[in-house]
Amino acid sequence: MSATKAARMGEEVWKTRIDKVNAELVTLTYGSIVAQLCKDYEGDYLEVNKQLDKMGYNIGLRLIEDYLAKTAPQRCANFRETAEMIARVGFKIFLNITPTVANWTSDNKQFSLVFEENPLGDFVELPDDGRAQNELWYSNLLCGVLRGALEMVQMQVDAHFVSDVLRGNETTEMRVSLVRYIDDELPQSED
Repeated sequence: MSATKAARMGEEVWKTRIDKVNAELVTLTYGSIVAQLCKDYEGDYLEVNKQLDKMGYNIGLRLIEDYLAKTAPQRCANFRETAEMIARVGFKIFLNITPTVANWTSDNKQFSLVFEENPLGDFVELPDDGRAQNELWYSNLLCGVLRGALEMVQMQVDAHFVSDVLRGNETTEMRVSLVRYIDDELPQSED
């Protein structure tokens, strides 16, 4: 599917098939979750990152069903097409944003999602403890969502942030790497 067609699909689904939720409610609720994790793990931001990724993974495992039901997409021909569908349809229908797909590797197994805006980061200031700026990936939930959702459609990926405007970087960029395609596996017989 072409990038233009994917963008149109994302816009159409956003306008007609998605129940809207107040963006500020989502942003503030997510902020409360991150703040509570920081408190629960006593400022161990690496553990907070792991927990956000784990939460996102579990969300992604279920969110893909909603995505497939609302979009009824054709199977993507390759990882490049998958990236365009993630950016132009997935992010559009669930967060009403369209990150830019960029920085492909020559083997077409890694790309970046560059976010012009990140609704999860609105109204946010990282803790001023000298460590959060270097250790906390505030929107790490999104990495887990991608891992979980893509695993359900037979793709094992690694996703991680490489920059974030909340950390003082110019852009917010997530790096996504295809680890492998997962073969359909039949359960072992109990003979």
